[in-house]
Amino acid sequence: MMPNSSRDPLLSLRGVSKRFGAVQALVDVDLDLYAGEALALLGDNGAGKSTLIKIVSGEIQADSGQLFFDGKAVPIRNPGDAKALGIETVYQDLSLCPNVDVVANFFMGREEVKRFVPLLDERRMQRETEEALTAIGTEIPSVRTRVDKLSGGQRQAIELCRFVHWGGRLAILDEPFAALSVEQTRRGLLLIERVKDQGIGVLVITHNVLHALRVADRAAVLRQGRLAAVKTIEETDHEELVRLITGDPSLAGARDDTGGMP
Repeated sequence: MMPNSSRDPLLSLRGVSKRFGAVQALVDVDLDLYAGEALALLGDNGAGKSTLIKIVSGEIQADSGQLFFDGKAVPIRNPGDAKALGIETVYQDLSLCPNVDVVANFFMGREEVKRFVPLLDERRMQRETEEALTAIGTEIPSVRTRVDKLSGGQRQAIELCRFVHWGGRLAILDEPFAALSVEQTRRGLLLIERVKDQGIGVLVITHNVLHALRVADRAAVLRQGRLAAVKTIEETDHEELVRLITGDPSLAGARDDTGGMP
């Protein structure tokens, strides 16, 4: 999906800066992300990627600048503020409970109780979990499988499906394919496409330029805390993105050292 200039971005950053002691982590960053769009955030180690997503997710606050959500200035002072807006970082397994099944994880904190007796409505929760997973194209052998028996890709799929089902609007994926096999990565890339089709914005932080070219609509490159460029995938290529990341024109044609596409 390509951004439509006639509508407001889902998320906008304007003049966002952050310093840690003597280190200037971000410098006057302006960035937009639209609903139904995947925006890849690229940059070398220390470029400011982690700082930026921590600001968006409410883990830290910017020293200066503003954040806008749905065209309105919003304070994001903590993760609770971000979650209330529908912004959440989706992990492979860090927020899942490994010793219970998929249904229990899907409804954790939102358990449904039978109408006339104080018992969990297990049948209804199982049906709703299965329908949600099917709707987004996720294949889990059984929703009664314990999470610790699932692969990293399956756990990530559960996280994303849960996020979509409960009304999430902006998913932050931090190196989502780092620990996945080639096949799991392929399925993960397809899953992001399906999430976008739900009208959800996706911010993908990755070192892998080839993954960014495959999954993103646009790529934003941070270098030394500054926004070096924002490119639509149609107008750029691997070589240009590598040059933007490194700032070294001699690296034209450099190989992506983080691995190839499946």
